Amino acid sequence: MRDFPVIIEDGKSLYENALKKAKNIATFFNKLTLADDSGLEVDFLLGKPGVFSSRFAGISATYEDNNKKLLKLLLAVSRNRRKAQFKCVMVISSPDRIIGKFEGLLKGEILEKGRGEGGFGYDPVFYVDKYGKTLAELTLSEKNEISHRGIALRKVQEFLKENNSVY
Repeated sequence: MRDFPVIIEDGKSLYENALKKAKNIATFFNKLTLADDSGLEVDFLLGKPGVFSSRFAGISATYEDNNKKLLKLLLAVSRNRRKAQFKCVMVISSPDRIIGKFEGLLKGEILEKGRGEGGFGYDPVFYVDKYGKTLAELTLSEKNEISHRGIALRKVQEFLKENNSVY
């Protein structure tokens, strides 16, 4: 078997990264492929960290490093200006064409300090008003019910059900 392709996520948007992954893997395996990219967008930071979410504090940054940088940038920002959203973009591609683009959003706000032990990434600082908890405080089933990835994936599932005779 050929070496699995290394895909550099160098797109300017989540969509560009998801598209690049989907197209490259679909071509490599000659199969229908689903790929995604996700990020945190903070209103006060004009959508940052966005596409750079996993490397916000640097290429080899840890989750803790990224959270520390985010909280430092929002240090003097009032709660009503800490609105944020997690965004996931999924792309289905065949080797010869793009089949569909699907998005999932989870709106919330960034707290002044982290809470909770679960999840990963920005979960300890991302507060979900509906539950009165951070993502890190939610159970896995609660998180999956509302997560940006879950929302996008349910849209993919619905699309595939409606088009099952084609794919």
